Amino acid sequence: MKKARPHVNQNEGLIFEHSSPGKRAWQLPPLDVPEVDPAAALGGDHIRESIGGFPEVSEVEVVRHFTRLSTWNYGVDTGLYPLGSCTMKYNPKVNEVVARLEGIAGVHPYQPDALAQGCLKILRLLSGCLLEITGMEAITLQPAAGAHGELTGILLVRAYLESRGNPRRKILIPDSAHGTNPATAAIAGYQVENIRSNALGTVDLDVLRRAVTEEVAALMITNPNTLGIFEENIGAIAEILHARGAQLYMDGANMNALVGMVRPGDAGVDVMHLNLHKTFSTPHGGGGPGAGPVGVKKHLEPFLPVPVLEKGAGGRLRLIHHRPQAIGRVRAFTGNFGVLVRALAYILACGGNGLKAATQDAVLNANYIRKGLEDVYDLPYKQPSLHECVFSDRLQAGHGVRTGDIAKRLIDYGFHPYTVSFPLIVHGALMIEPTESESKEELDLFIEAMREIAREAEQEPQTVLAAPHTTRVGRLDEVTAARRPILRWQEPIAE
Repeated sequence: MKKARPHVNQNEGLIFEHSSPGKRAWQLPPLDVPEVDPAAALGGDHIRESIGGFPEVSEVEVVRHFTRLSTWNYGVDTGLYPLGSCTMKYNPKVNEVVARLEGIAGVHPYQPDALAQGCLKILRLLSGCLLEITGMEAITLQPAAGAHGELTGILLVRAYLESRGNPRRKILIPDSAHGTNPATAAIAGYQVENIRSNALGTVDLDVLRRAVTEEVAALMITNPNTLGIFEENIGAIAEILHARGAQLYMDGANMNALVGMVRPGDAGVDVMHLNLHKTFSTPHGGGGPGAGPVGVKKHLEPFLPVPVLEKGAGGRLRLIHHRPQAIGRVRAFTGNFGVLVRALAYILACGGNGLKAATQDAVLNANYIRKGLEDVYDLPYKQPSLHECVFSDRLQAGHGVRTGDIAKRLIDYGFHPYTVSFPLIVHGALMIEPTESESKEELDLFIEAMREIAREAEQEPQTVLAAPHTTRVGRLDEVTAARRPILRWQEPIAE
């Protein structure tokens, strides 16, 4: 049975196109208090009589409009979301229930510490869990997501090195690292030097030894790297850096492959971030929400951003806003609290054994897909895969079909596309990460679809090149859409 078949889907215009003057989606009862002139109460300059161009629609039109639109969307609640490097796993609904509890969802961010002990206890408990999982010794929950966590971590490195007399001027980044790492280093004021991978897809230790000079502040490594390969020499890498006074930063976006199996702190990592919205299952994508806590070893703890959570007299928790060596504030309040709550709910629901099992299932699923496709798609690196596998379009390119074409065709089979053309060290990359959420039945449907597309690319390539065929619109001009987007509706001008 295939995942998707052509089906009737209702057309739907913009909400503005349903509008007619005088329609309303609400009806209020008569006032039971004396009516007050708004202009007198607020001042005439603050009153707006109407909103120009605002749609006027009935309640049923509003409900049907957004319900129809929702049927066009694809999300992790619909099916497999195989975005490599993004870890789009299922989000348990119990997380949402907990995050919506009145005392949690309604807490004011400026509430005094004395009245927020329950929420502060949540932050403290989550911090303890993350420290145990990572093997780090101190943590901040403030950063808003992965790239923000990267920046916070490198600023901590810079502050530490400055305290020793020299912030240094260079950051080393392997070619298999996450794409945001170079931007992070540049924003933090560092020059970037690329470290090439060896034939196995991991950091070349000889190249690294030559590159680590007294000018190097840190190496930013992603582990497992963006090929889905574990950097098994991570201990030796740490020793090379520490011998020259440099720090080891680990991008933890791929921790879904390590939780319960490996603690980066035990391998010599000095500072790392976690993507709670990836590894610990909260809704994300489309720019948010997210959380990117940063764990550090003790020598970096004095520089953590404020506020820092501490236990005071009588065991009462408090937020410390003034610390002499802190890098300052990197985010308003104490982080994205809703995401932090969801992540803690997930951790506590799974427990240690459950988290380890999730890691093992994620690795198993990725290798199941790899085995199911490696005879029809090129596998440029033969090292064992962890949570994701990376193919190339080399075999299909001989018929004029590239990775972007395969991804578009995959939509017709009822799946969200994989990550296209990344990592950059694999030309024409197909990056696939199924996560632990998927059943064997779903994985088999995905493998069947990908194998069928490989057959089409060889025997009827035009079918793939013209895809998608079942969507409401065909291929868009992505360059024009990015450079000249139309972001608002304009009422047609009457002729």
